[in-house]
Formats: sequence, C-alpha cells, structure tokens
Amino acid sequence: MEIQLNHKEEIIVNKIADAAQELGLESYLIGGFVRDKILGRPTTDADIVCLGDGIELAKAVANKFTKVPEVNFFKNFGTAHIHTNDFDIEFVGARKESYAKHSRKPEVEPGTIEDDQNRRDFTINALAISLNKNDFGKLIDPFGGLLHLEEKIIITPLEPDQTFSDDPLRMMRAIRFATQLNFSIAPETLEAISRNAERIKIISQERITDELNKIILAEKPSIGFDLLFKTCLLQIIFPKMVDLAGAENKDGIGHKDNFYHTLQVLDNISQNTDDLWTRWAAILHDIGKPATKKYEDGHGWTFHGHEVVGGRMVPKIFAKLKLPQNEKMRFVKKLVELHLRPISLTKENITDSAIRRLLFDAGEDFEALMILCEADITSKNKHKVRRFLENFKFVRERCKEVEEKDQIRNWQPPVDGNQIMKMFGLAPSKPVGVLKDALKDAILDGDIANNYDAAFLS
Repeated sequence: MEIQLNHKEEIIVNKIADAAQELGLESYLIGGFVRDKILGRPTTDADIVCLGDGIELAKAVANKFTKVPEVNFFKNFGTAHIHTNDFDIEFVGARKESYAKHSRKPEVEPGTIEDDQNRRDFTINALAISLNKNDFGKLIDPFGGLLHLEEKIIITPLEPDQTFSDDPLRMMRAIRFATQLNFSIAPETLEAISRNAERIKIISQERITDELNKIILAEKPSIGFDLLFKTCLLQIIFPKMVDLAGAENKDGIGHKDNFYHTLQVLDNISQNTDDLWTRWAAILHDIGKPATKKYEDGHGWTFHGHEVVGGRMVPKIFAKLKLPQNEKMRFVKKLVELHLRPISLTKENITDSAIRRLLFDAGEDFEALMILCEADITSKNKHKVRRFLENFKFVRERCKEVEEKDQIRNWQPPVDGNQIMKMFGLAPSKPVGVLKDALKDAILDGDIANNYDAAFLS
C-alpha cells in the first residue's frame, strides 16, 4: 500500500532515508504517523525506528537541514527528538522489552524491527514503512493492522492480558483511541481491560490524567467515559464521577441517571467548544448531586445546593487528578457554582439587579457559562428543549441590554480602597472592605449609577 506524503513530509522522509543509508542503518517510519496517513488524518509528528543508534541517526538527520535543528536526546533511553518545519520527529533504536510485575519500566535490549513491532500497544500502531533503499515504501504489517483499520477495531498485537499487565497505561490508550477514532475495542481486548483494571494503580496520576484529557478533547468524549465506566477503570481513577451513576426509585418516583446525563451534557458542550476547561465544567457541573440527594414527601427527589457543594469539590478533585490549581481550576469552580443561575432568570419580571449580579459574578466567563447552561438541556422532549433554549435566548438579550447600560461584566469600583481611606481618614482595615462591598451592592442593586460622581456623592 502506498502512503501519500505531502511535500514537507516527503522532504523530511527523504532526508531521514539518506542519513540512515549513509550510516548503514535500517530505518522505518512506525506507529501513529503511518496509521494517520492511512486514515487521512492530519499529522504533525513521526516516529522513526532504526536498527542501531537512534541518537546518532537523529544527529545525522539534523545536519541535513540548512537550518540545523537542535537535537534533544536521552542517552539512558536511547531516544532523540528534533523539531523542524513545524514537525516533530522522534528517533529510537529498535528494541525488545520485558517487564517486572510491579513496574511499567521495562528491561530493554536491542532488537529487530519485528521485536519492536511486538512491543507496540495495538495492531494499528504496529504498522511500519521501510525507508531502506531495497524496499523503500514497503508496508510491514505483521499483525493485520491494515485490516483492523478498515474494520475500525482496536486489538492488541500479542495476548491482551500480557500487553496490559506489562504496561497498564495501554488500557487507557485503547479507550482513548476508540474515542478519538470512533473505533470499537475487540471483545477479548475489552475483557482483558476489565480483568486488569486494578493494574492502573501503578501508573502515575499525571499519565492517567493526560490520557483522560485526550478523551475529553475528542469529538464525542462520552464514548471514552462509557468504556472507562464499563471496564471499571473509572471507578479506580475517578470514583467521584461514578457516584453520579444510577437512578433510585421511591414511591414510584425516580430521578434521572446523573452519570449518563453528565455524558450527554459533555457531548453537547463539545459541539460548541474545544476548550478543555469548559468541557471539565460540563463533567463537574452536577458532581455535588450525590452528596445533596434527598427524597421529600410530596415533592420527590431534590438536590438542593448541589451547585455550592459541587463548587467546593472542584479544588479537591483537581488536586487528586493533578490538574492545575490556578485560574483554570477557578474558572471550572465558577461555572459549577453558577450553572443554575441563568435558569432562575428565565422567569418573568426578573429585575435588572438580578441580571447585574449574574454579569458581575460571571464576568468575562459569561459566554462559557451560557454555553454550559444550553448544553445542560438533555430532555428528549423537543418542545421542552425549544422552550429552554428560547428562555436562555431571552436571558442573553436581557444581559446584553443591562451590560450596554451599566458596564458590569468587567466591573471595577469607581471609587477604590485608597480613595475610601483618604475620604474617611481610615487606615487599611476591615471597615474599608465593608464600605467597598456596600458601594458594590448599591451599584448592582441600581441604587446608584456605575460612575465616580454617583459613587462619590453617595
């Protein structure tokens, strides 16, 4: 099978082939680059395997370019990397690996191209293309990876229990590829993930979260979360999300399954934003429901205050998953806390004051909040969905009107703390904060205008 390269890729591949031939090394394109070229997906990086010293080959390839790129290499691992023309190239010597039971760090020794393909995670990632003069461009496919690409199936090249026991992160990768490519996982491979799920505990949280974020950024991330749930991986890596699962009935009254509702919200929001953190807000928007669930006679199931409880949970969840404890976390926390507010503004006779407070609290994240609220509509009743969307359209219009008039979203106090201290002869103290809050509330309530003269005279 012939792989179609673009002009930039062709230049790079020819330089690699020439450098390898000059060094007397066999070399091969392997893995994701080959897979994605066959699938017609965009490529920005390539892996090169050679029978010999990958670092030496990387240096020789770098010298083929007019503007010689820096070679970053890791001698202990025998790997090297160069970045040129917006393209990343990884080099490694062919190797075979063996694993100890309680570690994902293998014993490595030099090997053949066959050995290197044997250690690959999935058949679709074991495809290789020869860059050698005698069979340049030949596809080497020992495990039927080309057929599996056509069948859209994820399957391990060797026995799956051994594959996943050797490197448990491959279980996450199987689910990630199934999600990104919209492939299915072969039954025996999927069963092996369930059997080996506990092995994921030896993987660092950073590596797990990296795979989780890639699933979240897929076109339809619910595919991955459903597979993580059904294989019991999610129960280990993110139990708080699993707590959402299930629908309880009492006196013939039930509530929706908040886990699958969350997956629907995540898919909905993914149609409108590629932002990872807005998608995380969708995942966590109802995370406080299990802790607030209550059955009230005559009313049914309630989740009062779940947005407040959920907001408090966000920093702890981010810390556990080794997600950033910075403005990204605070953004997600804000959206979780505010996600019910726009719904309350869909009623008639909502005051400008309530609108101002939403604009003030949401600030520059107002649009992200509205995207989340609209994604949160998961009813199968088309009339109900249309009514909710019309209500949110009304909220947007009201917010636009009030914002144009009062300029609240990026609000800065017209009189700051220094001016208040000077005006009242105060030192830095609690009363200064009290006065600032009173001024803010007066402006948000519409008692005074949002400008210096009105604030000063008040």
